[in-house]
Amino acid sequence: MTEALTAMVSLQRGGLPRVALTRMALVEAIAELGSISAAARKVGLSYKGAWDAVQALNNLFDSPLIEAAPGGRAGGVARVTDRGLAVLSAFRRVQTEMDAALAKLDHTLSGAPAADLFWSLGMKTSARNALRGVVAAIGPGAVSGEVTLRLADGVTITAILTRRSIEDLDLAIGKPAIALIKASFVILAKGKNLRASARNQIAGTVAHREDGAVSSEVIVDIGGGKSLVATVTLESAEALGIAPGDAVTALIEAPQVILAVE
Repeated sequence: MTEALTAMVSLQRGGLPRVALTRMALVEAIAELGSISAAARKVGLSYKGAWDAVQALNNLFDSPLIEAAPGGRAGGVARVTDRGLAVLSAFRRVQTEMDAALAKLDHTLSGAPAADLFWSLGMKTSARNALRGVVAAIGPGAVSGEVTLRLADGVTITAILTRRSIEDLDLAIGKPAIALIKASFVILAKGKNLRASARNQIAGTVAHREDGAVSSEVIVDIGGGKSLVATVTLESAEALGIAPGDAVTALIEAPQVILAVE
């Protein structure tokens, strides 16, 4: 007996990765409970997993969905913004419509591999940082060019792409795109008047640091509800004395920034 199709809705805006059911359930729980730690317990996520989801959501939309003050595992105050409530409401409406549509579609597939038809709904990226932006400038070049995205007011990031890639992605000023950056590509520095060759030097404030046996994961608030995650060696984190509240600069080489569009 063939099982009926079920709808697993995900939302996408511009070239962003899709936002799926688990994250929307977390937003709903935060709206109800006013705490990320309490919401995490309700939906079956770890405290860290919930915070990662919140940061990812705020990075992927044009304005933050959740405003929160970390309070440790005991819980802090969290609020779903008007934008977040609107996204949640839209998600639930789409879920209802999809359920109805799939009920009609199910019998027409006649045994066709539904997973092949909807494979893209499960697409993910291994890059730890995925930040939505709008193309602000495209620099000319014979072989390659610089593409600058505006992530938030006063926050930009530049990628170097081949001219062929720029054309294939159909990039143009004003178009949305997403910057994908591995956490290991983000170098952190402290101090003023830095001199570095990295094309991208983004100022921010350390929001969180979590140490492992060999490396540390550092979350940097770069403003506008956006954040960057850096993975540095534990030795480096200790040497720099990185702690929440510290002002730091995230250094990222332009060739290490990958751009994606829908």
